[in-house]
Amino acid sequence: MGAYDSRTEGLADAARAALVREIDAEGVWAAQPVWREAFARVPRHLFVPYYYVAGARGYERRWGESPDPAARERWVRGAYEDVPLATRLRDGELLSSSSQPSLMARMLVALEVADGDRVLEIGAGTGYNAALLAHRLGDAELVTTVDVEPEISESARRHLAAAGYRPAVVTGDGARGVPERAPFDRIIATCALPGVPRAWVEQCAQGARILAPVATGLLVLTVRGGCAEGRFLPSAAFFVPLRGMRRARAAAGDTGGVPPGALGDELFQFFAELTQGVLGPREVYAVWEREGRPGRERFGVSVGKDGERVWLDDREGPFVWPLPV
Repeated sequence: MGAYDSRTEGLADAARAALVREIDAEGVWAAQPVWREAFARVPRHLFVPYYYVAGARGYERRWGESPDPAARERWVRGAYEDVPLATRLRDGELLSSSSQPSLMARMLVALEVADGDRVLEIGAGTGYNAALLAHRLGDAELVTTVDVEPEISESARRHLAAAGYRPAVVTGDGARGVPERAPFDRIIATCALPGVPRAWVEQCAQGARILAPVATGLLVLTVRGGCAEGRFLPSAAFFVPLRGMRRARAAAGDTGGVPPGALGDELFQFFAELTQGVLGPREVYAVWEREGRPGRERFGVSVGKDGERVWLDDREGPFVWPLPV
């Protein structure tokens, strides 16, 4: 894989510039404009040589090497739409994707990367996020990305090399981190987790920052004294689960008498998932109503040597529950 024909590359340049303007208009990186330059320079289309688009007849495969010029144009334009792109399927199950660029930008801004930081990414995906990090830091040696699937990590390595970036790409269980590359100043996960593995905290430097999708929220933790604590960001986030850490969901129909309106409320679902196996649906609903239907930003998580706790408003308050991993 390398550069495409001049027309395709021209279309890619124009589409990439349009994507950057779109994200810019949302004010996503106003506080950290350094990320604007990274998104403007890193060619996303090199990381998605093919992807799948859901349609009425199932998934349509878009391919950058299609002999049909119109198909190649659809591929390159789609590569720069502000949407997630399905990149790997197995028996109808989504295994890997390239995340929505504006969400990636929000997460990278929230990670608060500083010059010289050593960063670990959990979930290599296409390699695009690792390329953005390597571009931002100006030193690929500072970036490590890990994925449990050899096929995914190898393709990410190829994509990164084609785009001119060579961070450390490791095949392994992301839940265990990458101890041989520690300590890290920042850890970012691009896959959904039921909680934050203790190994990540142990591989962090003092004052490190961890950003991970937990339930359907983005959790930001600060590491101090071998423990970590922080809160959720307000926005929702939906990711492919980290393989090997998938938590069983409650059985369908187990509503516990909760009104249908609450069951369909995304914030109620978030709270229910955070306390799954600890609180029943009726208990979740009672707290949710009594506390004014709290948003994600009112929830926090503490990770200590004795496990994890999720809490509402205050870790010393009345609403504290164990968070199973």
